[in-house]
Amino acid sequence: MKNSNSSLEFLPTTFILVGIPGLETEHIWISIPFCLMYIIIFLGNGTILHVIRTDPALHQPMYLFLAMLALAEVGVSASTLPTVLGIFLVGITEITFDACLFQMFFIHSFSILESAVLLAMSVDRFVAIYNPLRYTTILTLPRIFGAGIIMGMKSIILMAPLPMLLRNLSFCGHNVLSHSYCLHPNLIHLPCGDVSINNIYGLFIVTSTFGLDSLLIVVSYGLILHTVLSITTGEGRRKALNTCGSHVCAVLAYYVPMIGLSMVHRFGLHVSPLVHAMMANAYLFFPPVINPIFYSIKTKEIHHGIVRMLFQKRA
Repeated sequence: MKNSNSSLEFLPTTFILVGIPGLETEHIWISIPFCLMYIIIFLGNGTILHVIRTDPALHQPMYLFLAMLALAEVGVSASTLPTVLGIFLVGITEITFDACLFQMFFIHSFSILESAVLLAMSVDRFVAIYNPLRYTTILTLPRIFGAGIIMGMKSIILMAPLPMLLRNLSFCGHNVLSHSYCLHPNLIHLPCGDVSINNIYGLFIVTSTFGLDSLLIVVSYGLILHTVLSITTGEGRRKALNTCGSHVCAVLAYYVPMIGLSMVHRFGLHVSPLVHAMMANAYLFFPPVINPIFYSIKTKEIHHGIVRMLFQKRA
């Protein structure tokens, strides 16, 4: 272990990942649903990415943002896969200190990117409903790709200081994490020194990304609802609202588990560790599993693109 100023204040060389507390003897059976979820995530999001890439008719703002969402969800899932399957399939519960920081960085970076893309998609829906005639002239391809680059860079820049801040803390031998992967809210409970700077910066990240994004999404849908109510025909209102259905489901699938996990971490000090683990799994696995299903069923163009792809393969 890496010693610092005293024998007690050190950085652990490894962390122990518990997986799902209390169910250690059932890990091989628990691996089955996790393997199925990973298959659905990579197959579902990969299919959506392939359909959007190969169908020129889907090279439009709405579907390009959907492709960014799928990429972010694949990134989150790929970041958790090594430790999750390592624990449940082969019983590897240790992760090195540096690998844990890397995993934490990528999980949270892709999560921040996912939140930003959901905001961009809500702005896209507002522009499409409020000013449909100028939709493609406002959201041009260079602007969309520029927005994607800015969102990606923002995620990286905001998350970069956190691993360095954690390396400056004293852990005093505490190295057991209650999840199957490394998350900052879990890691920050282990150090025995002053973590006020980490907490302040973590709060800044949460408010400037998830908090601000969710607020702007609500504002966007308030403007969308105001615009829809000004449409005179019932059929026009129905069509306008139908274009938002899949996105509303994606927003709820992302933010409801995230809020639940935040509440458990903040106020659930006496809550069972099993509840913490299940909420973390719901936050990281529910959106990438359910979103490809929502968009494949609810979005007509994606549904037709998948059907065409399957028939072409059969032919």
